[in-house]
Amino acid sequence: MKKIKLDIISPGTILYEEFIEPLGITAYRLSKDIKVQQTAISQIIKGSRRITVDMALRFSKYFENSPQFWLNLQNFYDLELQTEKIESYIQDIIPFKKKESLPV
Repeated sequence: MKKIKLDIISPGTILYEEFIEPLGITAYRLSKDIKVQQTAISQIIKGSRRITVDMALRFSKYFENSPQFWLNLQNFYDLELQTEKIESYIQDIIPFKKKESLPV
């Protein structure tokens, strides 16, 4: 069976499509309400800026969810991007325990 590869969705896309848009607020309003520059929110939405611990704490307070939710979105996104970049390099790595069983 062929594995289907889905596009990676950025945390900024989730922020916009699942929070900002349904709540009918703007990036400008969000930035003012959580006391950050509007460019920071716009950059997160565009995917050119990461969600930091500071931002995760602000989002979690504002949207009444956990900072772990935001950090997990960012970590999953980063992991998926990096895996795509280095997948061909790491496929030949032999796990340590399997090396022990190889003849010398």
